[in-house]
Parts: sequence; structure tokens; C-alpha cells
Amino acid sequence: MMTAEKQYKFDKAYLRMAREWGKLSHCKRKQVGAIIVKDRMIISDGFNGTPSGFDNACEDEEGLTKWYVLHAEANAILKVAASTQSSKNATLYITLSPCKECSKLIHQAGIIRVVYQHAYKDNAGLEFLKKAGVKLEHIQDLENE
Repeated sequence: MMTAEKQYKFDKAYLRMAREWGKLSHCKRKQVGAIIVKDRMIISDGFNGTPSGFDNACEDEEGLTKWYVLHAEANAILKVAASTQSSKNATLYITLSPCKECSKLIHQAGIIRVVYQHAYKDNAGLEFLKKAGVKLEHIQDLENE
């Protein structure tokens, strides 16, 4: 079992990796990254963007996000689903807390812990996850490291 101090160091490192992954997104409004970790091993990753085969532009002419853009955590969960891995009992590291739609996917995917950096404008997703028994950690202090 890992000490709380060591867990916190790992949490911050994985969250920094999620932040780097988010930089791969072509979205202009917000770049979000996600990493799924199980048994101290990264089993999936994702960032927000359009589905495979679509133009990478996430926003329309008015600057609004296209309805079909996938969120980072949805992409990471879908990537696990297409692999031989299982996200049951895994931890999701994400730069922006999940929306209510993605929170359903997180719970259904068997993810038991979510570590996030920034809070999304709507906390309904976090409230749902809390109600579902998913452990939530908010770590903001990633700067200057």
C-alpha cells in the first residue's frame, strides 16, 4: 500500500502527464487531457477532439464547439473499450472535471477514482460521481514544478 504522501506525488505526476496530453488537442476554446491508470500502469489516454476521420477543427465558424466533439475522458474510455484492458478499479486523471454525460461513462466503466485539476462550470458530473461512490480528488497546485 502506498503512503498518502507518495500517492500525492504520483497523482501530481499523472495529472501533469494528462495536461501534456491535452496539448495535443486541436480545440481552440479548451484543451483537455485524460490518463487512465490501473495498478500504477497507464492503460489509456485521451484528449478532446473530433471523431476519427473528421476534420480536426473543434469549433464552427461562430467559435462554438461542434456537437460531435468527444471529451477527453470519453476518448480515453473508448480507447480502453477497444483494447484488451479493463478500466475496472482504475483511476482517471483529467485536467477538467467531468461533465454529467461523461460522469455516467466513468461510473459505468468501473473507474473508482477521479483526480482532476480544474473544476468544470457545472458540478453536476462531480455530484453524480460522489453519489455513485467514486472517490474524487481536486489537485490544483501543479504549477512551478
